[in-house]
Amino acid sequence: MSILHLISEASLTVQLVMLMLFLASLVSWSIIFSKFMQLRRERRLTAQFEREFWSGGSMQSLYNQWGAETKRASGMSEIFVAGYREYQRLSERGFANNNDLLDAVQRAMRVELSREIDHLESQIPFLATVGSTSPYVGLFGTVWGIMNSFRALGMSTKQATVSSVAPGIAEALIATAMGLFAAIPAVIAYNRFSYHVEKLVGQYEIFMEEFISIVNRQLTIDDD
Repeated sequence: MSILHLISEASLTVQLVMLMLFLASLVSWSIIFSKFMQLRRERRLTAQFEREFWSGGSMQSLYNQWGAETKRASGMSEIFVAGYREYQRLSERGFANNNDLLDAVQRAMRVELSREIDHLESQIPFLATVGSTSPYVGLFGTVWGIMNSFRALGMSTKQATVSSVAPGIAEALIATAMGLFAAIPAVIAYNRFSYHVEKLVGQYEIFMEEFISIVNRQLTIDDD
């Protein structure tokens, strides 16, 4: 009645269900660890960039520093680099209309924001899929295993006892347990990562508005 013995004695369909759930769990844990490290790094670099941005230094030097160091780039710094690059390019060309310049800078930052959101949200939907479907896949394996146990019991000429039914039901219930084992961490990680991604995106959007306001003030000062 050991777990390994029950799995090895299960029907082929139940074994395939268990294998599927096991692989889904492995992939989920791989995504959980990689996404945890990615978001932790992103939060650290975002905080570092904000400190440097609001320290009162030159935006040109900040652009040169963060635009060149790709290994240290964060979502917020990439948005800043995209916006400042567009501002610099249009200013050097002598862009006449300030409103059009601001719109161009904002569009460039919006495009980069979309890229950063896609990057942050990558692989997270897989966790949602595993969390929502794994219990049902495990339940399917359980139902199939119990059905086979009762079919075999009905075809047997021996008297039905608990000892004769228990192994088949136990091996079937393992599929449900594996489904929950795959689903619970995936659901917890999905909710946690979604919260952090939403928080980071909110920080990016606030920074964009503040940067546009700074550029607007700078253009107003230049006109005066």
